[in-house]
Amino acid sequence: MARPGKVMQSFAAALADIPDGAVIAFGGFAGPGTPYNLTRALLAQGAKRLTCIANTTGGAQQPRMPDIGMLVENGQVAKVVCSFTAATRPSDVLPFTRFYEAGEVEAELVPQGTLAERLRAAGAGIPAFYTPTAVGTELAEGRETRVINGREYLLEYALPCDVALLRAWRADAAGNLQYRRSQRNFGPLMAMAARLAIVEVEEPILPAGALDPDQIHTPGIFVQRLVAIPPAPEGLWTTRRQERAR
Repeated sequence: MARPGKVMQSFAAALADIPDGAVIAFGGFAGPGTPYNLTRALLAQGAKRLTCIANTTGGAQQPRMPDIGMLVENGQVAKVVCSFTAATRPSDVLPFTRFYEAGEVEAELVPQGTLAERLRAAGAGIPAFYTPTAVGTELAEGRETRVINGREYLLEYALPCDVALLRAWRADAAGNLQYRRSQRNFGPLMAMAARLAIVEVEEPILPAGALDPDQIHTPGIFVQRLVAIPPAPEGLWTTRRQERAR
């Protein structure tokens, strides 16, 4: 029997078997790399008690693109692990922040570099590591530290995921990925850390082997499902804030 291919015909099909309680990493660094289409499909799919891992929970601007904050509002999220639980500007209020401050969802704040390294460690099979980041702060209270060569370090654990939802610029049918610019900040790490990586792809998916092997950012062995993003308005595409406000 032939093995099924990685290219899926719809976002709904790609997410149909995501279970309640899954630990899901969401790619993205601000707008670039954010899997808007997969997030919208997860809202419709309805999996509950999710743990969401991301750089941030989304933006405060209107109209909003699908984000983790919407999943929280929809009652699908139990916990968020991220680097920003609040907006970077005092005038903005993230939807997630209201639910967190009301005690309706748990949050684990992780420094941005530590978040990346915890994901990388999971993908590399490293269970834990020591870092000087956050030593002496509230984030280190009650946690294990160790002095190495006269400097204090905080123990951090790897962050494995059940699923990674990613966005890439180009892909071939074997799952090899190329990212554009800051799409690459978390995408490769999350793909490695997850047991199931699902990717929305901006360009038409190419035949296997069509990408230059020296230009691959995530090898296909780490990717299980691909969905080509259709043109707007069916597909969601990143736009600037002022364009969304029109």
